[in-house]
Order: sequence, then structure tokens, then C-alpha cells
Amino acid sequence: MPNQATTFVHAGRKKRYAQGAVNSVIQRASSLIFESVAEKKHATANRYKGALFYGRRGTLTHFALQDALCELEGGAGCYLYPCGAAAISNSILAFVEQGDHILMTGAAYEPTQDFCRVILNKMGVTTSYYDPLIGEGIGKLIQPNTKVLFLESPSSLTMEVPDIPTLVKTARSVNPDIVIMIDNTWGAGVLFPALEYGIDISIQAGTKYLVGHSDGMIGTAVANDRCWDQLREQSYLMGQMVDADTAYTTARGLRTLGIRLKQHEESSLAVAKWLSQQPEVKAVYHPALASCPGHEFFQRDFRGASGLFSFELCKTLNDKELAHFLDHFEIFTMAYSWGGFESLILAYQPNEITPIRPAIERTLSGTLVRVHIGFEAVEDLIDDLAKGLARLNRE
Repeated sequence: MPNQATTFVHAGRKKRYAQGAVNSVIQRASSLIFESVAEKKHATANRYKGALFYGRRGTLTHFALQDALCELEGGAGCYLYPCGAAAISNSILAFVEQGDHILMTGAAYEPTQDFCRVILNKMGVTTSYYDPLIGEGIGKLIQPNTKVLFLESPSSLTMEVPDIPTLVKTARSVNPDIVIMIDNTWGAGVLFPALEYGIDISIQAGTKYLVGHSDGMIGTAVANDRCWDQLREQSYLMGQMVDADTAYTTARGLRTLGIRLKQHEESSLAVAKWLSQQPEVKAVYHPALASCPGHEFFQRDFRGASGLFSFELCKTLNDKELAHFLDHFEIFTMAYSWGGFESLILAYQPNEITPIRPAIERTLSGTLVRVHIGFEAVEDLIDDLAKGLARLNRE
């Protein structure tokens, strides 16, 4: 197999998709024309296999991106969704029915938890939460009706890295048929090779690192042979699809993904190490640092780090202090999402974190600050953070 850096450049660029150009064509279509009855029959029979059938099944633009992501993640198929939340919710919906039970990490992305609480609960599907660091203890939580084990690594906000091989092995020993999924957004689907670790479906918000420029929204789910057909058909019946322009933009983002991730890693580590030395900072939760829970599993299982991490301040800021801290950064800006070229910052109080960490006893005593480190000069980012910490001292 070629080096991953080469795959980033060449994946999904078959002649059929590029038609003489460097990049795949942008094929915008609802109706796709058949020149004969025979051609229509062929398209109908092969609509699961890349034949041009109907716009909702995809065009050459979509097929190019799907092929590329399968090549990068080692999957049997890839489905595209309008955002990461849609990829998560529809992947779960494809495998559950009334009366089923799922196991969800207690540090999951908050909208994932909301989906379980509102939509799955309404459907009669129950959810139990587990500590991401539970290890072999996951086996005791699997019920006879447990259909899905959902992982996320690292965890949202607090960045715990679970022992995924142990979770997968234990779950399969109790129920060989359980469907195991992971929110693999932090690693862009490539820093952690999920399917190689026995996971069935690797999901990500391609909005983040795949697009890479904060100007598009897309979700992806790459599945193995066992789960691909069911994921594909159930998602199709739910009407999930992506427009051709977004698919094209995402495929274009793949070409620089490897280089961008390396820069995110280098810069985020430099900032994280600096923060760990500051007296105002209680702890830094960057998977590549020993201060992050599960760091040993990160070292063992991941191929590198991205740009998102968090740190805990020594104290809980009051509303005035929080505004004084956040409102005056010159480079860091406040925004949801992450994964683009720009550096972002958000803060969460302990009383905001506790309700969205079910089944986790580890608590925070200080305000949690989440940062995404972009491509600005590291010295400028550190200077901006230093001024922010100094503002806390002046308060």
C-alpha cells in the first residue's frame, strides 16, 4: 500500500471521476439520463455499486469522495450526510428498533446525548452511559437487547482516551453481533484507524478537518462489510444526502489533510506544553500529554494528534471574570465547531460540564477552556493566551 501521504493526494481521483481534469468533476444532478432501456436496467441493477441512477444515490462527485474515504479508512463503503450530527444519528438509527438498548460513552458530544434522550427515547430505545475509561467493565453493562456500543475518542471537551481494543474485545466476547461505532472526528478518520481495531463504523463530522476551512458542513460514516449494506439502505430511506458542491469541497480538502494535521499537531503541542507551565492552569487535557486521562492509550493506538484540546483553570470564573477573559482576545475567536485554519476558544463552567458527563465520577473544580489551534504563528497564540491569563490576575 502507498504511504498515507500519497493516498491523501490520489484517493478518489479515478479517470471516471476526473474526466481529464486533476480534480473530480462537479456533477449537479437530480435526474440522470438513460440513453436506452438497457442502460436504465443496468443502472437500476447496479445502483448500489456506483452506477449513475438518481441524484439522491449520488453523482460522480459523491462517488469520488466516497471512494477516497473508503481508501483512507479501509472501509467497504462510505455514506455522506449533511452534517456530523446527521451521520451519528442515522448510523445509530440504521441498527436499532423499538425495545433495543444502546451503550453510549458518558463523555459523548452533547448533541449525540440529546439525540439519545429525545429521539431514541421517543422510539422506545433505551440508552445507558458508561465511563470512557471503564475498560473491561463494559462487559457488565451489555444487556441481552444491547444493539450498539458507541465510542468517542478522545472524549468531547475533557479529552479522555479510552482503551478501545479492550472495549471492543470485551464487548464482542459478550455479544459477537453488537454493532460498534465511533465518533472519530478528532482524528479526522485517519489518526485512529478505527476499522483496523474491530470497530464496524467510523463516523466523523467532516465539517471539521476534512473540509478544513470552516466553510462547509458534511458528515461521513465509513463501514465494514458486515454493516455497509444496512447502513447504506437505511440512510437512503431516511433521505440523507449531500449536495455535489460540498462533496467536491470535502474531496479537495483531503489533498492537504495530512499536511494540515501535522501543523495542527505541532502547534497544539507547543501551546499545550506552554499552558502546562502556567500557574493559572490546573491541568492540560491534550491526549499527547501525560496529564490527559488515557494518554497511554493515545500513545499506543493513535498515529498523531490534531489541534483540539482543553485546559482547566485553577479557579471557577464568575460571569464578570469569564467575560473579561474571553472578550478581549486578539487572535483567538469564540465559535462553535473547530478544525479550520483559525484558532478558536470557548469556556465551560463546572456546573455546565457535570450534566453532560453521565456515569463519570471525575469532576472539574475550575473553568474548562477548550481551544482549537490553527495555523497562526505559535508565538502569537501564546502571547494572546498569556494576555488572557494576565487579565484573570488583574480581575
